[in-house]
Amino acid sequence: MIAHLRGRVLEKHPNRLVVDVNGVGYDVFVPLSTFYGLGEAGAEIALRIHTHVREDALALYGFTTLLEQELFERLIGVSGIGPKLALAVLSGIEPPELMRAIERGDVARLTAIPGVGKKTSERIVLELKDRLPRALAATAASAGDAPSGAPAVRDDVLSALVNLGYHRPLAEQAVASAIKSEPDGGFERTLKQALRELAK
Repeated sequence: MIAHLRGRVLEKHPNRLVVDVNGVGYDVFVPLSTFYGLGEAGAEIALRIHTHVREDALALYGFTTLLEQELFERLIGVSGIGPKLALAVLSGIEPPELMRAIERGDVARLTAIPGVGKKTSERIVLELKDRLPRALAATAASAGDAPSGAPAVRDDVLSALVNLGYHRPLAEQAVASAIKSEPDGGFERTLKQALRELAK
């Protein structure tokens, strides 16, 4: 099983990368949380890998942090959740916020993630509430106590938009408008609002 890859970004798309490791290109599916933190094509990267084997396919899922990988592996252990839906969950909510939602039984927050219905949200809460590792739960708790920090959110969203190919001046205007309309939106809501601004 492949557990780790270190190499260069050969191609970069919002949900997948091609990583060049000594001349061999590995196709790796990634959540948006990992995608936004990576450099452009040619950048050196290191990814934690989950190798998913099925009868008809072998797929690699990559993560920059242990937290993302552990959450992914717990999500695919929930009945009815496969790797693609687990990736969609991690792309639709920041890992610490996901853990807080699970711990609080916040089904409404989970259902707000694109592609996740009420029944799936209820299963996630039911099956994972007592299965989050203590270290991860502590991370979520401390992240919940920290101030959201608008400058950090602004920089993160701006970086994400630039990585998606938007020109910086346009991206800066969109982020400013998004923060004005969603002052306490956090990364995910601010990014979505900024994308709406750019689509106008």
